[in-house]
Amino acid sequence: MGDMTNSAVDFYPKNQRSDSNHAGEFGCSLNELRSLMELRGPEGVQKIQDTYGDMNGFCRRLKTSPTEGLAGNPVDLENRKQTFGQNFIPPKKPKTFLQLIWEALQDVTLIILELAAIISLGLSFYQPPGERSEMCGSAAGGVEDEGESDAGWIEGAAILLSVICVVFVTAFNDWSKEKQFRGLQSRIEQEQKFSVVRGGQVNQISVSEIVTGDIAQIKYGDLLPADGVLIQGNDLKIDESSLTGESDHVRKSADKDPMLLSGTHVMEGSGKMVVTAVGVNSQTGIIFTLLGAGTEEEEKKDKKAKKQDGAAAMEMQPLKSAEGGDGEEKEKRKGGSAKKEKSVLQGKLTKLAVQIGKAGLVMSAITVIILVLYFAIDTFVIQKLQWLPECTPVYIQFFVKFFIIGVTVLVVAVPEGLPLAVTISLAYSVKKMMKDNNLVRHLDACETMGNATAICSDKTGTLTTNRMTVVQAYICDAHYKEVPEPDALPAKSLDILVNAISLNSAYTSKILPPEKDVGLPRQVGNKTECGLLGFVLDLKRDYQAVRDLTPEEKLYKVYTFNSERKSMSTVIRMQDGSFRMYSKGASEIVLKKCSNVLNSAGEPRMFRPRDRDEMVKKVIEPMACDGLRTICIAYRDFPGSPEPDWDNENNILLDLTCIGVVGIEDPVRPEVPDAIKKCQQAGITVRMVTGDNINTARAIAIKCGIINPGEDFICLEGKDFNRRIRNEKGEVEQERIDKIWPKLRVLARSSPTDKHTLVKGIIDSLCGERRQVVAVTGDGTNDGPALKKADVGFAMGIAGTDVAKEASDIILTDDNFSSIVKAVMWGRNVYDSISKFLQFQLTVNIVAVIVAFTGACITQDSPLKAVQMLWVNLIMDTFASLALATEPPTEALLLRKPYGRNKPLISRTMMKNILGHGIYQLTIIFTLLFAGETIFNIDSGRNAPLHAPPSEHYTIIFNTFVLMQLFNEINARKIHGEKNVFDGIFRNPIFCTIVFGTFAVQIVIIQLGGKPFSCVPLKVDQWLWCVVLGVGELLWGQVISSVPTNRLKFLKEAGHGTQKDDIPEEELNEDAEEIDHAERELRRGQILWFRGLNRIQTQIEVVNTFKSGTSFQGALRRQSSVTSQNQDVTNISSPTHVSLSTPNALSSPTSVSAATAGHPRCEGIP
Repeated sequence: MGDMTNSAVDFYPKNQRSDSNHAGEFGCSLNELRSLMELRGPEGVQKIQDTYGDMNGFCRRLKTSPTEGLAGNPVDLENRKQTFGQNFIPPKKPKTFLQLIWEALQDVTLIILELAAIISLGLSFYQPPGERSEMCGSAAGGVEDEGESDAGWIEGAAILLSVICVVFVTAFNDWSKEKQFRGLQSRIEQEQKFSVVRGGQVNQISVSEIVTGDIAQIKYGDLLPADGVLIQGNDLKIDESSLTGESDHVRKSADKDPMLLSGTHVMEGSGKMVVTAVGVNSQTGIIFTLLGAGTEEEEKKDKKAKKQDGAAAMEMQPLKSAEGGDGEEKEKRKGGSAKKEKSVLQGKLTKLAVQIGKAGLVMSAITVIILVLYFAIDTFVIQKLQWLPECTPVYIQFFVKFFIIGVTVLVVAVPEGLPLAVTISLAYSVKKMMKDNNLVRHLDACETMGNATAICSDKTGTLTTNRMTVVQAYICDAHYKEVPEPDALPAKSLDILVNAISLNSAYTSKILPPEKDVGLPRQVGNKTECGLLGFVLDLKRDYQAVRDLTPEEKLYKVYTFNSERKSMSTVIRMQDGSFRMYSKGASEIVLKKCSNVLNSAGEPRMFRPRDRDEMVKKVIEPMACDGLRTICIAYRDFPGSPEPDWDNENNILLDLTCIGVVGIEDPVRPEVPDAIKKCQQAGITVRMVTGDNINTARAIAIKCGIINPGEDFICLEGKDFNRRIRNEKGEVEQERIDKIWPKLRVLARSSPTDKHTLVKGIIDSLCGERRQVVAVTGDGTNDGPALKKADVGFAMGIAGTDVAKEASDIILTDDNFSSIVKAVMWGRNVYDSISKFLQFQLTVNIVAVIVAFTGACITQDSPLKAVQMLWVNLIMDTFASLALATEPPTEALLLRKPYGRNKPLISRTMMKNILGHGIYQLTIIFTLLFAGETIFNIDSGRNAPLHAPPSEHYTIIFNTFVLMQLFNEINARKIHGEKNVFDGIFRNPIFCTIVFGTFAVQIVIIQLGGKPFSCVPLKVDQWLWCVVLGVGELLWGQVISSVPTNRLKFLKEAGHGTQKDDIPEEELNEDAEEIDHAERELRRGQILWFRGLNRIQTQIEVVNTFKSGTSFQGALRRQSSVTSQNQDVTNISSPTHVSLSTPNALSSPTSVSAATAGHPRCEGIP
């Protein structure tokens, strides 16, 4: 551990290094505490006894009190931060703007353009000797005065300048996105609060404010924010797998194993700990420091760690979670990319873009070949000229010009704006979803939510207000329909009841006075317990007075609530040395353990099974049918000697005496029925999965509108559900689940395992016309597996435990079901935004490529010059993605059915629009190209010599082309065949700004662009004609939308998701690395746009993980360099299925379509 100390030293405050000075002020130094926390179990206990005497001695050394905590004096707190460090792990340095520029420059297309521009620049300065026009053939000649040939450098320089522009725009987008994600990250961290005792009061403070010496209260579901030593614990079990890799829960107690480590999860129980190490000095912090926060060493260490012990390195990764970070990201990559394989949109886009890229590449290659052949045949065959040495530079200049035209075709064909549109759309949505109480932790969840077909929701707190109040009670053989007066109950029974409620509940549950004079009292802690404590106050008793007589330290034994027990019990020692245990829990479960009940005089009487059945029928079922939660309260007395064996739980929780049953009301949230109705209209099935009684659950489901009268549905209890889905061997069978889930609406008395089984069953099901996309809500620690398994996991921001938040994709900051409906709206909006952009982009691509291609073949020159194409590319890609990706969502999005996993990105309606507008634009452009000079009575621009001045003819073509795109951008706002394309246009100021801004810049380019843009200023009448032809787009759009799509049978859809229905998950996971290996090879060859998409994706995924400095792609690259290079690469989804055995075989563009980083989507090949 010595090397850890050294490597971490950079992070300590300077005055912290002189430990010895401070050792006097506090009774122990920083290093002492660090070495103490490295001990486990009995060693730790021994060390504390040897060095400090006992826990009280230890607390005295740290100048803190086990009961009162720190005084909270600001000077003392600051001193502790200086001495022992802050509870903060410094994040990695973000990438600098220059690094992002360098990354943007790596784009292959841009590199080709830069090279072409540099060659063009160099050649333009070369003046061949002599009368070259006669010697080198007429093609090179043309009338060219001195001034024109001197201006030859302008094109090369302009291309370079345009490339610089594109690079800066890309880098700026990446930079602002990274900044946004860091903001999101810090927001998640700030929201993480923890309970500490200061000055005898329990306060909720931000995790970063915790200091060494604080007394922290820990409870079920917490993620420990710092290292500490347990002072007092009740039935505490910790999941230390994030540190040790051991999945078994570790039992902690003050006398056997009191060491608690940051980044571990409390799975059961509660307790108090004294904080001993924070931030970089905690065990998590030490590991982070070793991993290096943003240093070069990290690269080397990474390689070492991967070679030596990949497993251990991976186990350490999820620790980022201790600082509210993203432990999940790594777990996904480590343990089956279950989450990552799911982003439906990313997979469809990747596939589509690869296909477009290939088509563009082929077109540009053909263009260059035709130009070169035409020139060679014309010069050397028809004119029968010799290749003279002095003519070489002139010919090379022609070849460079042809090459530039070819690259220009490619630049326009490759949709590098696609990844940008996805990113902008997602980032914009995430920002806006914050305002709608959705804190998105994983970007792709936002888009997946738009495809959701099923929501499995919790009841308590999500569908209901989570404000519990006791409204009925059955005590002493009497059923009270409202809270009884204290006089109505026998004094003895009342005392036992008040003690049972006050002592047998977490001391962190309290009722506080309202914040405003008129509001309701505030419920803090577990809401069911608060409801019971409220009942005590209604009985005119004070629960705090009872607790003061028996403080938490005096509780003899606590059996905390968990999903197996469904009850909680607390044992106290009476004054005569005997013991009394109070229990409370789900009424059916606790009543089964009761053998006595208090009668009307408050005395115990026999409670036989038939009495119990009668009570269930007459008391519990009527309460449940009113939608009440029923809780049974009971007690049992034990003799002082011999002391019972408290660990033998089955014998302890028997022979109870029932005090009474209370009915707790948890009203349905007023906005929920409406939200559920919207979900049902939107084609989403809502199911309730709850631990509550089936009658209560059914009553609430009817109130919410989950069940409507006359519908064919099933409500099941957990045990019935299990009986129906398991075979004789107890194994879950998918066919059996498929018979149940379509009609299942309520699953009551369910365990976390049932919830997970149901979610998995629905996701894996192949019955029905489309695969299901499932969202799940959860708040408890035990909901973790279901939240992880779901396509989208929602955790509750207020009631949710840290463990649930950690496993989720989206945190509902207001715990409200109606916020989920907003998430669906935003998710669908993302999908539509991408489709709008695609419709627009593909129209531009098709037209520009065909124009450049045919123009080049017929007139030996592209009507649209390289610089003009780059401008078109900028407005079409970057600006259009901004304009179309930031459309706000409307309620209308909820009126259609979900798209599902296999719906193509480009519907037949969109294909109709793309082809329709393409035909209009091509007709106009070709008319202008071949008849423009006669229409406008100007000189023809065709067949101009090499350095000829720009012509009015080609300027009009360029201007008309851009204006048609601008007006088509307005058409592209609607993709479902709507007539009114202006609907809601002013709700999107970004769109208006971009359209008007582009128009203004276009005027400047035409009137003042001159030689660099190959433009000549146009006259007013010429401008008007250009605008009229542009506006024609809007009118033509109306004509297209009038043609019914179903008549056009020849239209095909495009952009299908990869069909991965039949692949076992293990196969997907095994192939993840190989696919990336294949993709890497591909990248060397053809798929030019991949770098852009991967760069953006990688940043999104990695910015808020501890690897934010190195790309996930890079990690895989390092990993696969360790594995053998010539491994067989199979199981790759592709348009033409192949099995390849050498990496080189992958360079053929038709052989493979690689999946996006971390999103392996593949089909097995036999």
